[in-house]
Amino acid sequence: MRRILLVNALPLMLLALTLLYLNQFQNSLLEAEVTALREQARIYAGALGQSAVVSGRGSDPILDAPLARPLLLRLTEPSPAAHARLFAPDGQLVADSRVEQAAVLHRGTRGQIESQPLPSPVAADDGDDRAAGAMANAGFAERFYDRLLSLLPTLSGARIVTLDTPDTDPSVQPVMGADGQSTPEMPPYIRRTANRHLIVTVAEPVMHDGQTIGIIQLTRQARDVDRSLFAVRSSILSLVLIALAITVLLSWYLSLTIARPLLRLAASAHVIRESHGRSDTVPPRLLARRDEIGEVARALQDSARALWARMDAIERFAADVSHEIKNPLSSIRSAIETLVRIEDLNRQRRLLSIINDDVRRLDRLITDISDASRVDAELSRTRTEPVGVVPILSVLAEIHQATRAPGQPILAISVTAADRSLTVQAVEDRLVQVLRNLIGNAISFSPPDGRITLSAVPAAGGMVDIAVADEGPGIPAAKLNSIFDRFYSERPTTENFGQHSGLGLSISRQIVEALKGTIRAENRVGTDGRVVGARFVVTLPRVVG
Repeated sequence: MRRILLVNALPLMLLALTLLYLNQFQNSLLEAEVTALREQARIYAGALGQSAVVSGRGSDPILDAPLARPLLLRLTEPSPAAHARLFAPDGQLVADSRVEQAAVLHRGTRGQIESQPLPSPVAADDGDDRAAGAMANAGFAERFYDRLLSLLPTLSGARIVTLDTPDTDPSVQPVMGADGQSTPEMPPYIRRTANRHLIVTVAEPVMHDGQTIGIIQLTRQARDVDRSLFAVRSSILSLVLIALAITVLLSWYLSLTIARPLLRLAASAHVIRESHGRSDTVPPRLLARRDEIGEVARALQDSARALWARMDAIERFAADVSHEIKNPLSSIRSAIETLVRIEDLNRQRRLLSIINDDVRRLDRLITDISDASRVDAELSRTRTEPVGVVPILSVLAEIHQATRAPGQPILAISVTAADRSLTVQAVEDRLVQVLRNLIGNAISFSPPDGRITLSAVPAAGGMVDIAVADEGPGIPAAKLNSIFDRFYSERPTTENFGQHSGLGLSISRQIVEALKGTIRAENRVGTDGRVVGARFVVTLPRVVG
């Protein structure tokens, strides 16, 4: 749950923090604010340059402070938020709109302005900052928002945002100086104070007949910029909070649909491991799901059932082995007990012959049991590989013909030219073992000088059918499936007892199924409907290449 929530919420929170800066939007608002304030300053400068000018020494125009102060007050009355200062060309303060306002409020106590040098922008704006802070009437939401923004990394260490205007900017209007040379307008000064107020200051020359007679400085708090940013950022934060709430709900839902079912599956696996019974402990609701959780649940159930089936098979195998071993042991014990009580040499030789046959039967049985117990483990470690079918059949036929005794059946191969390149995915040694078992079984049931046919043909579904057909009496219809059972043995009457353990066909089926194939037995029927022999068919996956 925690990891899902973190993965889902972290990108959203990072996106929110990134959007909160909105530098480009803030700069566009500041440009509009600077443009409006600069136009206002130019209007003030034009009015002062025409109405507050007297002739000085040498008939040079100069600012008249008694005329400039009331005029500056009247100019700033429609816009009380702007703080205007008028400076002489030498930097001496001529008029201050705040001082004039204070003088009017005190009714006649006009403050006398002493000449002083032009202060630096930061020092000059301290009074404006305090006044702007006193006039600010932000609500609780805005104060909380400002506090939140104060925790974010600032864009500069001094908390000052400058809007630099290069000299080559075509929007810069040239200003004629006292020497008649055009000079670019002064860039604005924009800063954010310690209490997060945004202050904008611009300066414009006061001109009279092409001469600079003073400088007008306007300072105003950019409340609209902060309010617009606050509106946009609050909208973003609102959307982020809504999205975050939805993300939390979705994460909780994912935990219910993913994490909790996995915990239930883990609990089911623990119960299956520790339980003494064999009841299905996987919740049916998980088995009915059509997603990956359902696949895992069904795989767990199938694995448990496969494990139980393997345990049952081992139990049956142990019981069958115990039963099959007890028969020759009982026969040997009975023969030995009888042997010590009789004195007839012929009967003693007969009992010794029985003991010898039973010992060989036990040896054969133990060998086949050992082979059967190793098949699964060996095939689980051995990788299958492409194996040519026809070369194996040819080698088996040559070996049989080379060692064939008189009267034994003939082994022939029936493969077309197109099928000589058939290849299957198998383990060569184990495939040879299966074919040898089937050939040996066919030899046992074939008549003297009969014919055993080996064939290989392509089958449907990308498989290959390898068949071993004989001319024997066939297989009883009721025994076509049971002949592959362990220790099932139905041998010809001419064959000595105990020569086969009844595990050959069972081991063959075990090997073929481990190779992802099938094996089946069927009777060959002639044109007249009579059984003319038996055929065993091994089907294995085909390799095309």
